[in-house]
Amino acid sequence: MSLDLVVAILMAAAGAATPLLIAALGELVVEKSGVLNLGVEGMMLIGAVAGFAVSYTTGVPALGAVAALLAGALVSLVFALLTLSLMANQVATGLALAIFGTGVSALAGAPFVGITTTTLGPLVAFDDPILRLLFGQSPLVYLALLLTLAVWWFLKHSRQGLILRAVGESSDAAHAIGYPVLKIRYLAVLFGGAMAGLAGSYYSLVLTPMWAERLTAGRGWIAIALVVFASWKPGRLLLGAYLFGFVITMELQAKAAGFALFAPEFLSALPYLATIVVLAVISLGRRNATHAPACLGKPFRPAV
Repeated sequence: MSLDLVVAILMAAAGAATPLLIAALGELVVEKSGVLNLGVEGMMLIGAVAGFAVSYTTGVPALGAVAALLAGALVSLVFALLTLSLMANQVATGLALAIFGTGVSALAGAPFVGITTTTLGPLVAFDDPILRLLFGQSPLVYLALLLTLAVWWFLKHSRQGLILRAVGESSDAAHAIGYPVLKIRYLAVLFGGAMAGLAGSYYSLVLTPMWAERLTAGRGWIAIALVVFASWKPGRLLLGAYLFGFVITMELQAKAAGFALFAPEFLSALPYLATIVVLAVISLGRRNATHAPACLGKPFRPAV
């Protein structure tokens, strides 16, 4: 196997892992606050179409990424209003958000089907394969790594992160000592939505710089599973995202090589089968213990 091919596979794996990592980081922060948002797929799709539309209209992909971030945050605000203020069921509302995002993105993206836009690619092109591997990625790849470090530091070493974790572990106790539980959860949900929107823009501005219906192909569900796979820890999340990115890349490589031992449909299902296997193994290994926040999915009802 040539060095160029190895570099190409590693770069493809990093590219496949990046949107999973960004979306999962946002969901991790949301769940650490005690909120379960299953609408990541819908927010990613809305971010993808918003990012593409702005990039195509302005010719500036960076503005498209910013628009995707804002679009994801705006949609997550609807989820926050329903679940935090009106105390709607978080699971049902998240599933509705995923369906809503799929439909809205298809409707909004109809005029852009088949149109290409400028790629949010590397700032500098390198001929040397090693330099290309290290410095030839999209800026979003390096941003995802920085976000992982920032989220780890925030949750582990900052006072605000400690408060967020306290709210997720016991919202009543946090409220009793004066912390604004609803405000903290609103901010966490907005951050998660912004990250999901940014992750969605990676598909329409980097991986396939065009719009197509259901462009994210269910990757939002993998991002949610990654949070559980990582036991709600950013470092493990990074490793898990790149593991799944490698699985996705090898599936595409097997298809391109005409690997005929398995049907193409089976190869396409490999990332999702890997998700199920990982979650099953984790469940078997932790029957009596869990790292999930104690108040995850539980509504907060402040005392009058």
